Amino acid sequence: MSGTAELWTDDGRPDGLHSLRDLARRLVAGDMSSRELVAASLERIQDTAGTLNAFRVLRAEQALREAEEADRRLDAGERLPLLGVPIAIKDDTDIAGLPTAFGAAGDFPPATEDCEMVRRLRAAGAVIVGKTNTPEFGQWPFTEGSAFGCTRNPWNLDFSPGGSSGGAAAAVAAGLVPAAIGSDGAGSVRIPAAWTHLVGIKPQRGRISSAPVREQFNGLTVFGPLTRTVADGALLLDLLSGSLPVDRDQPPPPAESFARSAERPPPRLRIGLSLRVPYSGVPATLDPAVQAAVERLAEVLAGLGHEVVPADPAYGLLGLLFLPRSMDGIRDWSRRVPDPRLLDPRTLANARNGRALRPLLGPARAIEGPARAYVGRIFRRVDVLLAPATAVPPPRIGELNRATNWETDQAIVAACPYAWPWNVLGWPAISVPAGLTPAGLPVGAQLMGAAGCEGPLISLAAELEDVEQWHTRRPGQLTTSTSV
Repeated sequence: MSGTAELWTDDGRPDGLHSLRDLARRLVAGDMSSRELVAASLERIQDTAGTLNAFRVLRAEQALREAEEADRRLDAGERLPLLGVPIAIKDDTDIAGLPTAFGAAGDFPPATEDCEMVRRLRAAGAVIVGKTNTPEFGQWPFTEGSAFGCTRNPWNLDFSPGGSSGGAAAAVAAGLVPAAIGSDGAGSVRIPAAWTHLVGIKPQRGRISSAPVREQFNGLTVFGPLTRTVADGALLLDLLSGSLPVDRDQPPPPAESFARSAERPPPRLRIGLSLRVPYSGVPATLDPAVQAAVERLAEVLAGLGHEVVPADPAYGLLGLLFLPRSMDGIRDWSRRVPDPRLLDPRTLANARNGRALRPLLGPARAIEGPARAYVGRIFRRVDVLLAPATAVPPPRIGELNRATNWETDQAIVAACPYAWPWNVLGWPAISVPAGLTPAGLPVGAQLMGAAGCEGPLISLAAELEDVEQWHTRRPGQLTTSTSV
């Protein structure tokens, strides 16, 4: 690698890592230029294209031009939170001039304008270096597809980083970019965060605008940051937050900035430890290594002064509200492709299911309010829930990617049964690293709250991070202090 790539190696800082905020500060201080930083990012992406395969589309020339412009703006005294810092976004998101293939094959036309989330990233000064890989229409918790191949886990290339924001998670975990934006429709931020040792925030529905569309996947899907630290995730959430009139859901603004929430400790909380698998129609068993990791975090939280008690939400038949909305979302995306013949047969079957289930969309949305009231009774007993992010450690490449829909659904539900209920409810959750298995593979835990409580969840996650110091560990620099 050239000298620019050395910006990403241990430079004498105690942890040898670079946070989003640290890079922004170093750019302002003149310790490096944006062009050097973006060139280093692009070089790492290209060097790992044949191994990690994290990106679908690069903006190499545009990103370097934008970095040079950022340097001119910095030299002129302009200050923005992310001016000149490289970031990646998932390829389900429109960037003007680039196709939005969402994991599918075909010659997609370039988007004519940025979506609102991208516009806000640019307004904060970020340089978007490219779009990351995702499975076809984000359907699966693995990032594999005929259109782009397999995206691999930087902790062990034989294993999956998860999905559907697997390319984004792999890019951050490997240090190709300091942060990325994914989307979460059934755990698609939290699952890859867990399997790559990252922080993944699924915000309250509507917190980050879906504009120009009213909502994504009938309200199941929201944008969310993937970062190494809670503070970086909180910063991105602050910068991206805000609803527009087009948004179906428009939550009130938080009482304080999320960055401020990350800086202060939470009050003493009553935390419910929930290990029971929500009913999903397919058997699922919690892996002992994941259970041990989550229970260890519960002990850490108790040691911080919180009261931890067993508490399982009454999910009931919440899954019945998920299926019509998700299948209809696949039906919608299947109509946007240039050549439907190139779609995965499983996608075509799901699109047909979406058409058949369309009459149930209205009733599913109508029952959502009563379902929130029913499940939300748990928050009369506890302030926050702690649960596994997944039931199993990272699977091997191809392990979940089965030949038929039925086989694939059985595999993915057994591996990832814990995340989807919070998408139906629209409530916030954060996936945090819970440790490493004896084989050195990351696993994660979720902190889950009621409507609008991103701030308390961020405070609690930051308090955990202060003890766990998970951001000091990365692939190739493993420790055993939190191995399970």
